Amino acid sequence: MRRFLSVILMVSGFWASAALAGDRPVVVELFTSQGCSKCPPADRFLTELSQREDVITLALHVDYWDYIGWKDVFAQPKFTKRQKAYAQAMGEKMIYTPQMVINGRDEAIGSYRNEVRALISEHAETDSGVDLTAAIVDGSVSIRAEVTQGRAKAMDVQLVQVSPKQEVSILRGENAGQTYTYTSIVREWTTVGQWTGKQALDMTVPVNSDLPVVVLLQERGNGPILAAVKLD
Repeated sequence: MRRFLSVILMVSGFWASAALAGDRPVVVELFTSQGCSKCPPADRFLTELSQREDVITLALHVDYWDYIGWKDVFAQPKFTKRQKAYAQAMGEKMIYTPQMVINGRDEAIGSYRNEVRALISEHAETDSGVDLTAAIVDGSVSIRAEVTQGRAKAMDVQLVQVSPKQEVSILRGENAGQTYTYTSIVREWTTVGQWTGKQALDMTVPVNSDLPVVVLLQERGNGPILAAVKLD
């Protein structure tokens, strides 16, 4: 029987867990820019994907298009750095927008809907062997995880804060005169710890905003994302 993303109400807080293979959420990162004329179709596609319960969408706005004349209001140098790290890990020689990275392992042009959907389906059927649960309790995120099968791997524990939606009027650059609605906007991305996977993980991290939070367990060196959960 299929097991879906479980959400459990507890007296101490709100817990959410990553489900087993076949139903665990797939993480789709979109590297995009408000200064890129080819990005709006990918931005709209990410909005569609954000409506799926089996997908966690994250829009990372990069800063290397800012020179054209419009400074992306969501861009951060750390997001460009993350994209470059993915390129190195995947053996790619260049970075581009719009690019989607699926579960930290595969990439595709962000507007290539069929290719992205196929990759999501492929990753949805893969069990990474890591179970993750998380909860927001008294202004902190409690994180628990364990390796259920296979060899333990060194992982980064990452906390992502996401703005669900925001409209922006673009005054200059390739998209001058246009107003776009952006979704799943990453406002902060922090590595809050490392985990060897040899023992169960149990940690608590304070958060200083009311934005939705995504918890990720990712192999060190921008490797595959092994588990993820979103807390609204």
